[in-house]
Order: sequence, then structure tokens, then C-alpha cells
Amino acid sequence: MIDRLEAIARRYHEIESEMARPEVAADHAQLTKLAREQRTLREMVVAYEAYKRARHEMESAHEMLKHEKDVEMLDYLRAEERRAAAQVGELEERLKVLLLPKDPNDDRDVVVEIQGAEGGEEAALFAADLFRMYSKWAERKGWKVEVVDVAHSEKGGYDKIVFEVHGHGAYSQLKYEGGVHRVQRVPKTEAQGRVHTSAATVAVMPEADPVEVELKPEDLEIKTSTSQGPGGQSVNTTYSAIRLTHRPTGLVVSIQDEKSQLQNKEKAMRVLRARLYEMKLAEQQAAIGAQRRGMVGSGNRSEKIRTYNFKANRVTDHRIDLDLHKLDQVLAGDLDELVEALANADRAALLNGA
Repeated sequence: MIDRLEAIARRYHEIESEMARPEVAADHAQLTKLAREQRTLREMVVAYEAYKRARHEMESAHEMLKHEKDVEMLDYLRAEERRAAAQVGELEERLKVLLLPKDPNDDRDVVVEIQGAEGGEEAALFAADLFRMYSKWAERKGWKVEVVDVAHSEKGGYDKIVFEVHGHGAYSQLKYEGGVHRVQRVPKTEAQGRVHTSAATVAVMPEADPVEVELKPEDLEIKTSTSQGPGGQSVNTTYSAIRLTHRPTGLVVSIQDEKSQLQNKEKAMRVLRARLYEMKLAEQQAAIGAQRRGMVGSGNRSEKIRTYNFKANRVTDHRIDLDLHKLDQVLAGDLDELVEALANADRAALLNGA
């Protein structure tokens, strides 16, 4: 373990030196790549430095005990040795966790797509609830949310909403949200008070850098049109809406914004890169035999990862059999307990070699 940590510390300081070179500082893509690598190593290097200090203090106190005669000083040194030894033990366990294979995308910004699935208008209203939940959580984290595209339903929900989340470590926590979310509640439209079950799908994709996913002009078909509002009426008379088709894969991204065709094109390119990057990751994981299911599946509620039961004020995460009786708080953006439990289960599985 120490050899690995020494190599990581060396690499961390090598990156510092590389970033200080004028030719690297002038290359934005290279600088971004190095900065991301350094961020992934920083916590480990800081913990290792603390471990070395604690070990040095423990060994120094142990050595001084061999030669000390004064009773009060002996008591002090024994206490110092115990304190340092406890710190060494804690830091050893922390370093074992930090040395586990890390998702290289954890520090990336993300693109999130939420769609109403089974349940018609109620599913669309639930999709809007999920978007508000993630927006409030992002606000607590100091992350920035930027809506890229939205398709409203008739009663104020979202048939689909696509948004970006910008902030350090966004993907490391939001990645656990990918899947089918099921809701059990009495819809506002239900006259007899019966509980309905509906579902919305959430897809979470790490945002790719332009250098990682090259979009060749000849592979893109770009169409423009006027932005459309509810019912299909034209929102404006300028051709600002963008429909981007990636010919090799058939992927289509449609973005409309009342302000600018250029803004829409930039957003569409970011979403397309994220989708292509996600496809690339899926192919890589399949090639190494990873057991990976699609994030969204068919959207059927039987493929659920989480259930939100309004009557019981309960959230159930089916992946780790966790029940939290605070649905109101979760929907208000208090997702930390859920996500931390999922991350801990992930780490435990890795430590146990699962």
C-alpha cells in the first residue's frame, strides 16, 4: 500500500510541475486534463501526508519512552503514542477506501434527462417534482443548474426535461439517480381518492470534453426552425430552434431557446457529446464483462430503483433495501442520506471484491 501511495504522491507533484510550464499553461485542453487528474489525487495525497505525520509522531513517542525516566513525562508520552496510534489506524482505513478503483468521471459536470414514463399526465407531474428535487439539492451543494431543453405537459408537468449540473463532484453523486423512479400517490385529477402508481425515468450522463468526443462536421445534420410553444404555436419568428442529427449513430438532439440559435447549437453539441460519451463508456464496460444494465430501460415501473410513497411519507431505495420516512424532506432536496448510503454500499462491495 505504501508503495502505491508514494507513487501517487510523486505523480501529484509531477502534475504541479507540468501545470507550471508555460506551454502547458497556454494549452487549455491539456491544463483542464491535468487539473482533473490532480483533483482525483488530492484527497489521497492529503490523507497520506497526515498518515505519515501521525506515524512519525507515534514512532517518536515510542522511541522516547525507551529513555524517559520522569513519571509525568512517561504518562504524557504514552498518551501521545496512543493518540497517534489511533490516528494511524483511522487513516489506514481511510486510505484503503481511497485506494479503491475510482470512477474517472466522478469530478465531471453532468447532463440529466428526466421523462414522464408510465402514468400519463401524472408521470409528467412527477417528472417535474423530480426536477425540483434535484434543483434544490444542487442549490444546497452550490452547484449550478442550467435547463437545456423542456417539453411541457398540458397540466404543468414535463413530458421531458434536459438540464446540466455544473459543480465539483456532481457526477460522483448524481450517478446514483439513474433509473426508473416510481411514485405512489393520489393524483390531483383523481376524484375518488384512489392511489395511482406512475413512473418517470432519469438518465445521468457525464459531460464530455470536446477533445474526448470529436464531432466531425460531415457527421452532423443541422436543421433550424422557429421555437414552438404548447399546442405547436410559434413562440418567435426567428429560426432559433436546432435539431441536430448524428448520422453515424442516428442520435437526435432538439433544442429550442427563444434567445439565440448559437446558444441552442452549443447546448445541443454538449448534450450530443454526453450521449456519445455514455455510449462509449457502455461499450467499454461491456467489453470488460461488466454487469451493466441500461439506466432507463423501457420506463416500465417494474424496473424501478426507487419508490416515493406519499401516503406513508416514505422513500424506498430498492438497490440497498433502504426505507426513509421523510419523503417531504427528500423532495425538498435532502438527498444526502440516500446518496451516502448508496456510495457506502458501492465502496463495501468493492472492498469485499464483489
